[in-house]
Amino acid sequence: MKPFRYPAATLCSMMLCCSPASAEVDLGSIDIFSASNPNSPVPKGLVLGAATISGTARYEKQNNETYFIPGGLYFGDRLIYLGDRARYYFHIDDKVAFYGYGRWRFGNLDPSDNSAFKGMDQRKGEFEAGIGTTLITPYALLSARISSDVTGRSNGQELLLWADFPVIKDNLLIMPGMGLMIRSSNMANYYFGGVSASEATSQRPQWDTGTTVSPMAAIITSYRFSPHWVGMFAANYELYDKDIADSPLVQHNGELYGILAVGYTW
Repeated sequence: MKPFRYPAATLCSMMLCCSPASAEVDLGSIDIFSASNPNSPVPKGLVLGAATISGTARYEKQNNETYFIPGGLYFGDRLIYLGDRARYYFHIDDKVAFYGYGRWRFGNLDPSDNSAFKGMDQRKGEFEAGIGTTLITPYALLSARISSDVTGRSNGQELLLWADFPVIKDNLLIMPGMGLMIRSSNMANYYFGGVSASEATSQRPQWDTGTTVSPMAAIITSYRFSPHWVGMFAANYELYDKDIADSPLVQHNGELYGILAVGYTW
């Protein structure tokens, strides 16, 4: 089984990079099967395209949003650029991959956007760096990745444990996946509903999420219409940890995001 970089899910990252949305559409350590074969559902090289991304808002008083966004991706032999994130593979073969990881996480709460957030500190963007590995088996891709804020915004960390189950039939790929997202208290409080003592009001009580564990599920499909055109669909659902869902800021028990995209490759 040859590992590869899959554009459908990484196209999700590209779309988030281009929008103010606070969505989390990271579908794990995405190492699947790219090939130069013109019938492969996953092409190699540069992919240019556009996508529609739609999903649920995280916080109260925020509306669900839909964006139409153009963009591009790059898949090299070791360096992979995925819009708001990138990877560099230190080692990759038919059984295992090890990589360095970096991403820009966009801010997701600005008190100037809505009077309901008056008195809150702005949740600004941050750069995160980490490492990851993927174990490649005949039936599944088993991944683990840990990353940390390196800019001093949240001073938080994330650990992602993920399993993908790819099925390829000619020029079609269907890949369900599932896993756990574990966030440190600093990360969860900053981006997922924490309310500090200085931010608390009579309508917005102080809230400490603590360390959180949220199950996630995803599905990715890619279809090669022709040697140059690829259609992609991806959806991701995160069921919030109870301490996120019960936050006075958070309006749902989880968040769902979907992306429909088309890309052109050479």
